[in-house]
Amino acid sequence: MYTEMPSSIEIVEVSPRDGLQNEKHSIPAADKLALIARAIDAGARRIEVTSFVNPKAVPQMADADDVCAGLPQRDDVTYIGLVMNMRGAERAIASGRIDQLGAVAVATDGLGIANQGQTSDETIDVCRDIIARAKEAGLTAQATIAASFGCPFDGEVSEDRVVHMARELAQSGPVEIALADTIGVANPAHVARLVERVRAAINPLPVRVHFHNTRGTGLANVWAAVAAGASTVDASIGGLGGCPFAPGAAGNVATEDVLYMLERAGIETGHSLEKTIAANHWLATLMNKEMPAMVGKAGGFPKPAGITERTAA
Repeated sequence: MYTEMPSSIEIVEVSPRDGLQNEKHSIPAADKLALIARAIDAGARRIEVTSFVNPKAVPQMADADDVCAGLPQRDDVTYIGLVMNMRGAERAIASGRIDQLGAVAVATDGLGIANQGQTSDETIDVCRDIIARAKEAGLTAQATIAASFGCPFDGEVSEDRVVHMARELAQSGPVEIALADTIGVANPAHVARLVERVRAAINPLPVRVHFHNTRGTGLANVWAAVAAGASTVDASIGGLGGCPFAPGAAGNVATEDVLYMLERAGIETGHSLEKTIAANHWLATLMNKEMPAMVGKAGGFPKPAGITERTAA
């Protein structure tokens, strides 16, 4: 079992895409770009900025091209575009602003058909094609296995199936393999076991994890994943998020909650907790709703109030 905690963990900020995709009211591209700018200012260096999907299916991502056009030129930031098929991949490449394609394979037929109109095996093939196309275009690609810990349509997911998929996808040469708890059903024991198995199967490729806090286990799952050897964690400012094709899915683990937990444990993230909390408050005002993140409400570790020294009479 992998027990040595790392000195640092990479955070992928997913609020501009996963955080906003399920919101009911339209969010202008200018506000999405303002969110991205705040994330960069807080220290984010890998950001999932949008997804290139059918706007009829995910209306919030209809402005993907506009968002890309407004991205600040930063050599130190990797902009990620989620793509579900080759058409999306070509759009992302044509934007000229995306650095990394986010391809998705699905562990079950049920979610694969609902989400992408494909069986699980077909999503693997498409994922491979997207990774190859990214390389042809001079970009990198990541591969995410959705529903790694459970499916809203097919129920339990075999760990052997996920490990097999990870091996298959790793052969295509993505920068990493991500395990996604798409509907927030994972528990720390399951997470530790699966991360260890996938890590051993795809070594030296790194493992990234993506958790939703639907049932309150999100932070515990992050800790279990890091302890098991995951090197990168997806998180969303404010804890916003949800999947239109995964009934009941709630928000992502909140960036500020993850930062607080890891940094208090001596694990560096390169992010400013103070600025991330400020971005949370700004986003809450923009969305006119309270953010789920706990640290956004409570703040970081409290500064001592101090003791007033009494003077003897």
